[in-house]
Amino acid sequence: MHKCEAGYLYAVNTKEEHVLPQQPLIQIRDLSKIYSTPEGEVVALDHVDLNVHKGEIYGVIGMSGAGKSTLIRCINRLDTPNSGSILYHGQDILTMSKADLLQLRRKVSMIFQQFNLLMQRTVGENVRYPLEIAGVARRKADARVIELLKIVGLEDRVNAYPAQLSGGQRQRVAIARALASDPEVLLSDEATSALDPMTTQAILSLLQDINRRLGITIILITHEMAVIRQICDRVTILDGGRIAEEGTVDEVFMHTKSEAGRRLFGAAPQDPQDEPTGPALRLVFDGSSVDRPVIATLVKEHGIMVNILSADMKQIGGKTYGQMLIRTPEDEGTKQAVLRFLQQENIPVKEVNIQ
Repeated sequence: MHKCEAGYLYAVNTKEEHVLPQQPLIQIRDLSKIYSTPEGEVVALDHVDLNVHKGEIYGVIGMSGAGKSTLIRCINRLDTPNSGSILYHGQDILTMSKADLLQLRRKVSMIFQQFNLLMQRTVGENVRYPLEIAGVARRKADARVIELLKIVGLEDRVNAYPAQLSGGQRQRVAIARALASDPEVLLSDEATSALDPMTTQAILSLLQDINRRLGITIILITHEMAVIRQICDRVTILDGGRIAEEGTVDEVFMHTKSEAGRRLFGAAPQDPQDEPTGPALRLVFDGSSVDRPVIATLVKEHGIMVNILSADMKQIGGKTYGQMLIRTPEDEGTKQAVLRFLQQENIPVKEVNIQ
């Protein structure tokens, strides 16, 4: 068991950690974007700095108007920032020629919230469209279309039209089309927000599979915490065009520092008034604990009665996150038995209001 700076006791985490390479694939430096409106200037991005590493799934989350979509549109130059730089493999895309920018958009592809399919074209024709623009021979393009539709599980709908498909199927077609140019980066702009929860889970699983199987880096824009928790490695919280905080998903979720982060992620209490009036144990459920009734097991198998003071738990991606306060047993032996049990269960625990 290890003790972190915040005072929590943590069991050793045997889960394989995400190891990032030294050189970021995408480096965003001091990026600002200001829109002029009849009501005045709107600052969409305010001196944003972030790094995206090759092979990771990087999430950008924030409330409506936080600047998320502006950021992703600047990355592929659908929008042009007022200042700053965006380096891709060390080259600033803001200074690229038209020819270089065309090559960039083949390597940095994008999927949209509303799919953006050509309704008068079949599924196969939609996926083939980028290959046609690139001048790929018809026979080679047809083979590539079937290959891509197999990846997204729609090879049997090659001759169907978008109107004949469900929302989830249309998004799968859009993903296949985005993969047609063999991109290195996939930009996802709220790609699941128009879908029902079950379909959202399926699309996120598909993106995760694409990331792992094809090694494609994914930058995922969303306002949904559950989306970030399910598949992202790291996350940036945008608030009013600025980065409120950044880190691994677990770091940001469990140790939220900003007000924007607390609105979106906060698992542990932030208000001093939420602290108990007497000695207590704070149990932190960080998604790594096994799925079993911890307190019920403590009572049933160990005969230790527990007084629960409060609990704030969330089920995200099939895992439990949040915190629970229980009264510290008065008997020292009983208290140590509780701490040993929680250690065995891999539940981080902290003593609070020690007197």
